[in-house]
Amino acid sequence: MTPRAADRARYDRATAHLDAPLAVVDLDAFDANADGLVARAAGKPVRVASKSLRCRALLERVLARPGFTGVMAFTLEESLWLARSGFRDVLLAYPSVDRAGFAELARDAELAAAVTVMVDDPAQLDLVDAARGDGREEVRVCLELDTSLRLLGGRVRIGALRSPLREPAQLAELARSVARRPGFRLVGLMAYEGHVAGVGDAVAGRPLRSRAVRLMQSVARRELAARRAAVVAAVRGVAPELEFVNGGGTGSVQYTVAEDAVTEVAAGSGLYVPRLFDDFSSFAGRPAALFAQPVVRRPGVGVVTVLGGGYPASGAPGRDRLPVPYLPEGLRYDAREGPGEVQTPLVGPPADDLLIGDKVWFRHAKAGELCERFDRLHLVEGDRVTAVVPTYRGEGRTFL
Repeated sequence: MTPRAADRARYDRATAHLDAPLAVVDLDAFDANADGLVARAAGKPVRVASKSLRCRALLERVLARPGFTGVMAFTLEESLWLARSGFRDVLLAYPSVDRAGFAELARDAELAAAVTVMVDDPAQLDLVDAARGDGREEVRVCLELDTSLRLLGGRVRIGALRSPLREPAQLAELARSVARRPGFRLVGLMAYEGHVAGVGDAVAGRPLRSRAVRLMQSVARRELAARRAAVVAAVRGVAPELEFVNGGGTGSVQYTVAEDAVTEVAAGSGLYVPRLFDDFSSFAGRPAALFAQPVVRRPGVGVVTVLGGGYPASGAPGRDRLPVPYLPEGLRYDAREGPGEVQTPLVGPPADDLLIGDKVWFRHAKAGELCERFDRLHLVEGDRVTAVVPTYRGEGRTFL
């Protein structure tokens, strides 16, 4: 029996009393992946990206482990909810225009102490001030650095379109703007190198592309390390009490922590290890989050049809954004239909061994987006479900 076949047998036994569709998290794999992230972080704390988990119980589980500190959230509403739930260090990774949220933050000393907001434009400070109302609490602020790689005099850009702040002087000027303004305190700097942390460099069957990605990432890491160090020095010249410099992501942890200027790294997808993270040469994790769809039809020889399953991931459309049939091994999509809204035909030799009601296990292309489809996660240890916990959706929270 192959390791994957053994996993399928475990998951089928663990969920034999449950009807699909359903989602599971294999806690043995989840914990092993957490250990792997901590090892790669080499002593620097890992801040957990909540968008990659979208489950409070699992956020609490990983933050109880040595090596993990704090949450990186994705909306202000989520940040406040987590802070009210007892999470004491929440960094909002994206600028917000949530006026009601800022009013609440500025009125509540406990929330203001727990939440740090992201800023890359003075207009965002204006919005916070306009939303304060009678709130007078000091708002903690983090600045974001653009990490994109610019080539050929800037004519070629590689990296996400995020912050407009790129050079040390720009970051220092905004830092001075924060320092001059009553009601704000600059505490952090963030730089997310998504073109390194989130782009696989070992894509199966595409050796030339993989080599080009490795070359790009090598150049990008060197360029960013030098620029980030200069930016941190410039910002610390304005705010010497800076509490943290955050960088990285699951795919770049070991490279980012090697920079002296970085004090912590962010990661989240590396806990679930979705399909997109199979294409990295620098680390290997164990798939921990899966979903099962039931076989509901057998249209012919070598084909079965499961209920639903069309859960594409965000990003530029492509086959890499689709979930993949994982267990049993050897199933693939019908080229003319693909994964559908209400049904998904699957072809391949294993189809003839599947019966009506059997489960087919899938991996999502990305991590936390799976939880927008399910209101609960069944936590598996060995061949038993030992707990059932709500996702954000299961708690009635859909932040985006």
